[in-house]
Amino acid sequence: MQTTIEISIYPLREEYEPAILDFIAFLNENKDVVVRVNETSTHLFGDYNTVFDLLKEGIRNAFEKYGKAVFVMKVLNGNLQH
Repeated sequence: MQTTIEISIYPLREEYEPAILDFIAFLNENKDVVVRVNETSTHLFGDYNTVFDLLKEGIRNAFEKYGKAVFVMKVLNGNLQH
């Protein structure tokens, strides 16, 4: 099954940019997921399990490295990149 996810991270710290940039860099390391970044969110396109496994690891890494953060996601059924 294919999925499209729109996700935003809001680090709860003054120096918020490194956490955002690291999270996006981590997502881009996986070549099985298409990542598109815009000014307000990041869109992920790909296989449902692959995308969620990537997010599970990426969110955990962000929490461990940067502490508290809020993640906001929209999950859609199907790959809507086209």
